[in-house]
Amino acid sequence: MADSSEDIVLHVDEQDLPVRLTTHARARRISLRLDPVKGCVLLVRPRRVSKAAAVAFAIEKADWIAKSLEELLPPIPFVDGAVVPILNELHTIRHAPEARRGVWKEDGSLFISGDVAHLPRRVRDWLREEARRKISPVAHTLAERIGKAVTNIAVRDTRSRWGSCSADGRLSFSWRLVMTPTFVLHYVIAHEVAHLNELNHSKRFWQAVDSLTYERHAATQWLKHEGAELYRYGLGV
Repeated sequence: MADSSEDIVLHVDEQDLPVRLTTHARARRISLRLDPVKGCVLLVRPRRVSKAAAVAFAIEKADWIAKSLEELLPPIPFVDGAVVPILNELHTIRHAPEARRGVWKEDGSLFISGDVAHLPRRVRDWLREEARRKISPVAHTLAERIGKAVTNIAVRDTRSRWGSCSADGRLSFSWRLVMTPTFVLHYVIAHEVAHLNELNHSKRFWQAVDSLTYERHAATQWLKHEGAELYRYGLGV
């Protein structure tokens, strides 16, 4: 975990290059990397290295930073007309200010009533609750199959992992999973439920996962290649 972070702008050859400078106690050297999840270039320095030294290192790599920033895909804010996937099926956000139905899905559209100022929050809240509705029954059913019980299910906007499991049976999932294909969602649920038996990634753990889902490899490949895209949604407003 990072000790601290700050956003800085490098001024190089009439270019403004934004980077996120992070101080990390476990880092052994200065490094740069593109983080598509956070939507930025990360400049990481060990605690013993000065900020000035880290900035000097980044300036030397200005061409790489500029190229990497070009590769970052733009955010997709939740606004009227935006297109978002729901279980991998595209839906267009439609603002319906005169309606009194809250948020509802119909014929390839996601309708949001009320003041436009509340639209982004209402879309996010709806997606979170939809994720909970999809995840909860599957998690409980899979847990019963291995003779375990789920004590609680939390749905959050996590950035470092798609799901987690605690020793006392609490499961946590990213609400963004509701945008993935059903087989991916099912795999992540199975993965965390399997941790109810094995709080590790041993051979026995993967055997438990495979007993709960048949599409582990396809799902992990999808998350590897497509997962970071989901963090674009809901940003920029």
